[in-house]
Amino acid sequence: MDARKPTAIEAIDSAVMTLAVQQLRSLIKGAASKDSWRSGCCVTGKRQCRKQHEDSSLLKFLALNALELSAPASDALLRSQQMQGSNQAWFQLSGHPDAFAPAGPGTIWKKCSGGDEKAVYEALAGEPELRGITPAYLRHVNYGSQSFIELQDLLFGFRDPHVMDVKLGTRTFLESEVENTVARHDLYLKMVGVDPDAPTEEEHNSQAVTKMRYMQFREQQSSTCSLGFRIEAMKFRGSPPVTDLKRVKSDEEVIDTMSLFLGGRGDVRQRLLARLAEIKNVLDQSVYFKKHEVVGSSILILYDDTKVGAWLIDFAKTREVPEDITLNHRVQWEPGNHEEGFLFGLDNLIKVLGKVPSKSSPPNVTPTKPLALKS
Repeated sequence: MDARKPTAIEAIDSAVMTLAVQQLRSLIKGAASKDSWRSGCCVTGKRQCRKQHEDSSLLKFLALNALELSAPASDALLRSQQMQGSNQAWFQLSGHPDAFAPAGPGTIWKKCSGGDEKAVYEALAGEPELRGITPAYLRHVNYGSQSFIELQDLLFGFRDPHVMDVKLGTRTFLESEVENTVARHDLYLKMVGVDPDAPTEEEHNSQAVTKMRYMQFREQQSSTCSLGFRIEAMKFRGSPPVTDLKRVKSDEEVIDTMSLFLGGRGDVRQRLLARLAEIKNVLDQSVYFKKHEVVGSSILILYDDTKVGAWLIDFAKTREVPEDITLNHRVQWEPGNHEEGFLFGLDNLIKVLGKVPSKSSPPNVTPTKPLALKS
């Protein structure tokens, strides 16, 4: 029998898959350019399509930057997204170049690097209550020499939402990161670059500071030390993300920033307060949480015209503590006690949010229970 000729769609599928595989290989080798994942769908209406790409891309990167999502999607998933025209251009806000890539509809892939985040997500999945406040963990995949985890895409299902990344804790570095007590000149230069008066007389004379000293100084520049959380970044609908927020420090500055983000939406504030209270209640009762320090993790907040969501994200620096230690996540940190102030920060986030002024709910939106979307 004569071999059947491929249809036009099958031919396109094949071409797209070939391109996807080439991009995957380039990304694995660290050679992908910032435009590697650009969609080619805009044949007509280029200006409108380009704007949609840019808005979606900036929004994705705010969330992905918080999640540190960094994995090439599988061949099949990439092909599926290309055929649906849902793949977007990508812009990196910070972090390692060419680190991010989308997976299938409703999911995202993340490179496993540093620690064992795969084990953390597997453990979180073991407590049903924790599954409701973190991105859904789907599977672990080895691709070439790299290791990846597939997670729920928290943006999926929202329509051009407002997004905020809030980093929790009074300490955002691991104790192991500051064990070296050798004073360093490069850290001294970084310190005086921010505040020339910050070093002590002794530090000025030696022109060097320890890693511990520098890390604590850095965290004193924001609300991390005083409130136990800081606003890392946020995005408003139709605007590029705002990322220069690490100097927002006083209670008044934090409240003003939160107020600007919520835009007077009283319904969103109430649903968000309920969702944060739910997260706090789950963490207070979690067996896993009592035995693990959660360093550098964030709460990702999303809302659009009808939906509100908040999830804990980024567990690259989550570590099990010694067997004889039980954490309450509110005690002040001292070297060796492994406390990181995570719940202290969440407590204060709820208090600050409660002080944000708001207008009445829009008539076309019915306040509902905070929604945690599922992929």
